[in-house]
Amino acid sequence: MFLLLFSALQATDVQEKEVRALVGSDVELSCVFPERHSFDLNDLYVYWQTSVVGTPKTVVTYYLSGNSSAGHEDNRYRDRARLSLESMKRGDFSLHLHNITPQDEQRFNCLVFRKSLELEKILDVVVTLHVAANYSMPVVRAPSGPSENEELTFTCTSVNGYPRPNTLQNNTVSLNAQGLYDVVSVLTIRQTPSVNVGCCIENVLLHQNLTTIKTATGTEYGITESQADAPKKQGAVLSALIVLGVVVAVAVATGWVCRSRCPPRDPRRYPLKVPQDVAFLRSAALIAFTLTSSSGSELWDVGPGRGP
Repeated sequence: MFLLLFSALQATDVQEKEVRALVGSDVELSCVFPERHSFDLNDLYVYWQTSVVGTPKTVVTYYLSGNSSAGHEDNRYRDRARLSLESMKRGDFSLHLHNITPQDEQRFNCLVFRKSLELEKILDVVVTLHVAANYSMPVVRAPSGPSENEELTFTCTSVNGYPRPNTLQNNTVSLNAQGLYDVVSVLTIRQTPSVNVGCCIENVLLHQNLTTIKTATGTEYGITESQADAPKKQGAVLSALIVLGVVVAVAVATGWVCRSRCPPRDPRRYPLKVPQDVAFLRSAALIAFTLTSSSGSELWDVGPGRGP
């Protein structure tokens, strides 16, 4: 097949590029001849394929003069991948990829040959596509009624995100039917007369910052939801960073770090003594819990696990 011929052809300099796209969006993978030039379509072979070391190459789309490009593309890209004939005449061989899916996160290779030059390769571009999806507004669930023991358990759930994060203890990550990830974090604390539990999520790459606050007062439970940029409540409160479960994966598209809204503890300013009615986890993570009560005004932080 034509693909086998590629390996024997003259090598040229390879251009490396990176592109980011949201799940469900359309994206253009650039492959442009570096000099101003007009091309005869009858003189061109244009070929787009996936390029993953150690795996068979997959046909995305191609143009062969005098031949139809239908029928040989991989089923995953059929009707989703397109080349512009008019643009190719001007040296623009970019791939237009529609309805991005998580499976599209890979390396795409653009190869252009000229028949009049004995199939000399005139362009070789590798585009790495990074795919991302915003996780949903976190949902914090409090106990539905009075607890039979001295503990309260809260959960924070965020769904339909990508890519997969790393996790810590007390957290569950699952892959749903859409190929996206759902995350559940669990926080257990000592019972307290009144406590606000906030779950803060920040997607740095996609500029998404979301916060949900759950209020538990005695045996009555209520919920308020707010964006992360909402005004801070007045009055003295005890605030503490509760960090659970989803650590930022190194070198992936999505990284969540709650910064000014979920500040880290400064050991020079805050003592290690912890009130008996609150308990906190400490770790750099994607999902962060904050607790506030009606007394005190300092930030407290203890080791990971459960409350004291």
